[in-house]
Amino acid sequence: MTPKTRKSKASAAGPAAAAVETARVAEPVPAAVTSRPRPRNMASADDIRARVREAVGAALDTKAEDVRVRHLEPVTSFADYFVIASGSNERQVKAIADAVEDRLREKLGVKPLHIEGLPGAQWVLLDYGDFLVHALLDERRSYYGLERLWRDAPEVTPDFLP
Repeated sequence: MTPKTRKSKASAAGPAAAAVETARVAEPVPAAVTSRPRPRNMASADDIRARVREAVGAALDTKAEDVRVRHLEPVTSFADYFVIASGSNERQVKAIADAVEDRLREKLGVKPLHIEGLPGAQWVLLDYGDFLVHALLDERRSYYGLERLWRDAPEVTPDFLP
């Protein structure tokens, strides 16, 4: 895209003034470029629950502590579920995130849309669009209190235990 030029009223004063007064006007960025990418095929509610169940199972298999699932759909529209799991050290937090990512990719062919926090592995976020997986150090979980912040979202952990 080449920027368009627009001459101001002062350009009527002559060519020299016009050169100085020419302003670049950027074209607006299309909404599709700035908005969050959407999955090609929207998942059904049953597919989403199966994915959350696999994520919970993978976290538990890596000895994640205090695994919880919150149903966000009644209180917000950006995701249907949060999976929250704690690890006692950075290596375990990374292992939880890796196990969830690997299991969902291998068993269900699902990849995260975005991953945050892997380098430090104190709080890793896996964004699958319809649900998010938070793997955190115990201290980070206590400090940020996701369960407290999202207390209006029903706890549905028993529905997803293997």
